Amino acid sequence: MSTAENAATTAPTGAGAVAMPATPSRPAAHPATLRSVFSFPNPVNEYAARTVAAGVVVMAVATIVFRQPWILIPLAYGFWARVLTGPSLSPLGQLATRVIAPRLPWGPKPVAGPPKRFAQAVGVAFSTTALVLWFGFGLGTAAYVVVGLLAVAAFLESALGLCLGCKAFGLLMHWGVIPDDVCEACNNIALRHPELAEPEPA
Repeated sequence: MSTAENAATTAPTGAGAVAMPATPSRPAAHPATLRSVFSFPNPVNEYAARTVAAGVVVMAVATIVFRQPWILIPLAYGFWARVLTGPSLSPLGQLATRVIAPRLPWGPKPVAGPPKRFAQAVGVAFSTTALVLWFGFGLGTAAYVVVGLLAVAAFLESALGLCLGCKAFGLLMHWGVIPDDVCEACNNIALRHPELAEPEPA
């Protein structure tokens, strides 16, 4: 082994460490892979999103009915994971997108991703608030009220396709809080995904 190779192999680790060169046993990092993990799908399959919402309903109702506040931990984690990575690091998201939605008797229904991500962020706020109320302040009743509101919103989406977070997103676009380019992308999925546009009648 040459002096340069030995120096690279024995380079220190820690805050001041220099990135190691790629070798057969030490592959180079793949930023594109990380970006694909920490992203949100656009468009989103509406039926997969509704399946996730149904899972949230089950977890929220179980928390209240069976008085099991520990369920708030995976509930909050799921929302954080879906906001940051879409279904990639969310067990419920993986179950919905890879197992349940593909087996439904109807095909996928693509809808814009940003409103769904915003809705997941609202879920983060509610689930994290409930978590802090219970474990941080011991306010069980207040935590259950917040979880109950989250369960109602998730039920409306899962059963009726009514996404309250998406409605709020639309209002923010109307008020100019969200930039026009995001508004345009959300209102016309076919601009970014022409293969999803419905064919014109003959």
